[in-house]
Amino acid sequence: MDSVETLTRGQAARREKVIRAALELGAEGGYDSVQMRDVAARAGVALGTIYRYFSSKDHLLAAALVVWVEDLEQRVTQRPPAGRRVADRVVNVLRRATRAMESEPRLSAALVTAISSPDPGAATCQGDVAAAMSRVMSRALPDDLDPDTRVQVTRVLNFVWYGALLGWVNGWQGTDDVGRELTEAAHLLLDQFD
Repeated sequence: MDSVETLTRGQAARREKVIRAALELGAEGGYDSVQMRDVAARAGVALGTIYRYFSSKDHLLAAALVVWVEDLEQRVTQRPPAGRRVADRVVNVLRRATRAMESEPRLSAALVTAISSPDPGAATCQGDVAAAMSRVMSRALPDDLDPDTRVQVTRVLNFVWYGALLGWVNGWQGTDDVGRELTEAAHLLLDQFD
């Protein structure tokens, strides 16, 4: 498998088409509908091309979650977090991410299932998702926040967000519970900085 950093422009474009095809199929039918042959057909590439970039379906869907979170990062850059208090701004960002996932429940379940996989390819994407979400949340944090504290806060909130999403996609809790968990965690961690 080629590293993303070493891809030519054409290879990167094919890889992007494969990811977008997986996102479409996941949105249409969830995890089970993302079959590598169907992804290849939708993307207009050979099946072998997919395996050049992704070791498995879970790796592909986990990479799709990375792209989804990077898209969120761009949207947050264009429309910064709202809220007077630090916790309110962080909750604003996390709820925006959650609302986007709520609008595509089948896709969200597929992405969360894949990123939870022990598949080595998917595991490489877990750090990318966490890093992108940390950057997104950092936009809501005070500029003068101690760097070590910033890392710890975003790491804990990443875990709370992921755990709440896992509960939602597995039917353990509803979307209102996700928002409540995020709000409580953000206030517990961040009210001290106002």
